[in-house]
Amino acid sequence: MITEHNVTTGEITEREETAEELAQFEADKAAEATRLAAEAQKAADKAALLAKLGITEDEARLLLS
Repeated sequence: MITEHNVTTGEITEREETAEELAQFEADKAAEATRLAAEAQKAADKAALLAKLGITEDEARLLLS
């Protein structure tokens, strides 16, 4: 359901999603899941590299500054 609120009149309308809106919602949800997975992988790769080097994130920042 989509809730539309007209701030000028104060009218609130609820309606069913259109097929296009539902498809866009699903596409957005899939894109967000992909982005979050990539972000998690990047964090895991970074942690693995720091562990391999035997340094902390703060120590890496000091080396790169």
